[in-house]
Amino acid sequence: MKQFENLKIVFVFTFLIAFMLLRFHPDHIGIQIEKMFKKVLIANRGEIALRVIRTCREMGIKTIAVYSTADKDSLHVKFADEAVCIGKPQSSESYLNIPHIMAATEITNADAIHPGYGFLAENAKFSQICADHGIKFIGPTGDMISSMGDKITAKETMIKAGVPVVPGGEGLLESVEQAKSLAKEVGYPVINLLKSHVILKYKLRAINMATFVI
Repeated sequence: MKQFENLKIVFVFTFLIAFMLLRFHPDHIGIQIEKMFKKVLIANRGEIALRVIRTCREMGIKTIAVYSTADKDSLHVKFADEAVCIGKPQSSESYLNIPHIMAATEITNADAIHPGYGFLAENAKFSQICADHGIKFIGPTGDMISSMGDKITAKETMIKAGVPVVPGGEGLLESVEQAKSLAKEVGYPVINLLKSHVILKYKLRAINMATFVI
């Protein structure tokens, strides 16, 4: 009897596993997501773009690659369903050029943009422009990026929300004297993460980022 009960448990467990695998098979997921996105433009290049292309293909979504003139023979251009040249090799003339990317989105009738990471992935303005034009930005909203993309603003937001943060300044430092005073308070060693390209000739190490932490 005990063996029979064990067999029943194994049978039910196996049935549940088979059901879950069938229910969430990529083919089924693709059908659901395809109703949301038919074409995704990938505002990036290289390995990042290839990963997005592979995932979209598994989900039954068509992909559009963008490329600079220097990347016309890249793999992401060859593997995407469509490809559009968006400018010269300089990033500012291609992958960081919002008007060029939005134009590529319009002429290809893409209904979503995947920014990958880097380039425009943390650009609040780009995310908001997508929203304003009815294009889904696959990532955080412009407001979210504005709140968390800049490290000073992110830390201030977390402090206001009561979230514990590392000891240090509570916001943007206004002067070297303020930085030195705070450094003595929290104790050395410290790192002064600056917004501007300034190198301090003190015990602090200047790094072009955005907040003051240990």
